[in-house]
This record gives sequence, structure tokens and C-alpha cells, in this order.
Amino acid sequence: MSGRSRSRQSSGVRISDEQITDLVHKLQQLLPEIRNRHSDKVSAAKVLQETCNYIRSLHREVDDLSERLSELLATSDTAQAAIIRSLLTQ
Repeated sequence: MSGRSRSRQSSGVRISDEQITDLVHKLQQLLPEIRNRHSDKVSAAKVLQETCNYIRSLHREVDDLSERLSELLATSDTAQAAIIRSLLTQ
């Protein structure tokens, strides 16, 4: 029995290889780097690695945008800052 099979069974939830393949394919469709390729032959390991890379890049983008927004709010006059805050809380 493979390590993957043991870990799936020990958690009480059984996921078939077909379900894993389907989930990896769905992930593949969400990743711009892989989605735009013309080949469907991408390994599950590559899809998972690209997923991690994409999530990291999204985190960096959120951090950058948060920093830019903080700077904007700090340099805006009180009325502009109030408008921006109200738009963010909608």
C-alpha cells in the first residue's frame, strides 16, 4: 500500500485517484501559467508547484496593494480618505 493510500485511509476520508485527477485538473484551469498552455499533459506535481507559486504571487500583490493604499490614505486629505474608506467598507 502506498504512503498516499495509507494517509487517505487513516483520515477516514477516501479520495479516489480519479477524484484527485479531477481536482488537479480544476486547479490547472485556475492557474494562468498553465491554463494558457496548449498541452493538457502537465504533471500533478507541476500543477501543485505552480499553485504554490501563484498563491505566493497573489500574497505579494495583496501586500503591495495594501501598502499603496496605506500610503494613499496617509497622503490624502481627510475628505478623500473618508471617501476611500467608505468605498472599502461597502
